[in-house]
Amino acid sequence: MAKKTKTTTTKKKSFYSETSMNFLETYLNNASPTGFETPGQQLWLDYIRPHVDEYMVDTYGTVVGVINPQAKYKVVIEAHADEISWFVHYITIDGFIYLRRNGGSDHMIAPSKRVNIHTPKGIVKGLFGWPAIHVRTAEKEETPTMKNIFLDVGANSKKDVEDMGIHVGCVATFDDEFMVLNDRFFVGRALDNRIGGFMIAEVARLLKERKDKLPFGVYFTNSVQEEIGLRGAEMIAHRINPDVAIVTDVCHDSSTPMMNKVRDGELAAGKGPVVSYGPAVQNNLLKHIIDVASKNKIEIQRQVASRSTGTDTDAFAYSNMGVASALISLPLRYMHTTVEMVDKNDVEAVIELIYASLKAIKNGQDWRYIK
Repeated sequence: MAKKTKTTTTKKKSFYSETSMNFLETYLNNASPTGFETPGQQLWLDYIRPHVDEYMVDTYGTVVGVINPQAKYKVVIEAHADEISWFVHYITIDGFIYLRRNGGSDHMIAPSKRVNIHTPKGIVKGLFGWPAIHVRTAEKEETPTMKNIFLDVGANSKKDVEDMGIHVGCVATFDDEFMVLNDRFFVGRALDNRIGGFMIAEVARLLKERKDKLPFGVYFTNSVQEEIGLRGAEMIAHRINPDVAIVTDVCHDSSTPMMNKVRDGELAAGKGPVVSYGPAVQNNLLKHIIDVASKNKIEIQRQVASRSTGTDTDAFAYSNMGVASALISLPLRYMHTTVEMVDKNDVEAVIELIYASLKAIKNGQDWRYIK
């Protein structure tokens, strides 16, 4: 009788360490509303600190981890840290709360969502109330707008609300937590763009673990206030005064229902990082990234940005008499909702593309077309 041979399967080793995944979950679950990013920035700094030589924090909370701070030639790797949220704007006499947006918060998804209201006394739980289907008239049914959505915190009066520590100016964020869907997608609120903060921190980790020595300064920059006009990047770009900036953010996955490929382009999660074409993108730096992707067999997608990218790329590109800048985006489903989704393989590919692009830059490289 023939002897049976035992077959074994080799499980692919995870790209991410256990520490990385613990950080990602903690970082995404933490709230970092625009203008109030400090707790998230502290988490990010604590994670990246072992992988850099020094760090800086500016007046409004942008955090930068630096490798080779003494070098004259400076390369920025950047993401933004802030998330959309709501401001308490008006408290009614009977204890209901009306809001204003802080960034591009979506009023259509608000009804029945739970929220955390950030007060001087700590987190207060609340929810967006909405009339039951039984009492709505189909022919004249109201849709959610900024005029009719409201928070209910279980109060009977304005005084009850104020006694909880809630006042005009408090910030509210959706109460939704990170998960992994079908072992393929990272899902949660505020992947736009804390997943970017995670990716640039992972680039710093790889450089440290692989013992890479770069001849120029690398500035891992996690900027605040992108959601209200790229303000954090605008400020830190002047402070760093870099020679090169590679920015990472999210873009729309147009493969899901109700998306318009004619308007948004043909982009899909799972098909790799997205490189952008547009006036703010420096073409020689873009070619550099595309060549690196080809050499390293990293599949990429392409999109057109037209007048502006709408990301921190614009802030860096037009700062300090012009900085060679490029954008590497991560396809994301359901932007500015509580169920933003990105493909795990795309996240890994973006990290590797930024890492390889960084390694291929020559010290003092001149990006001009005409010399």
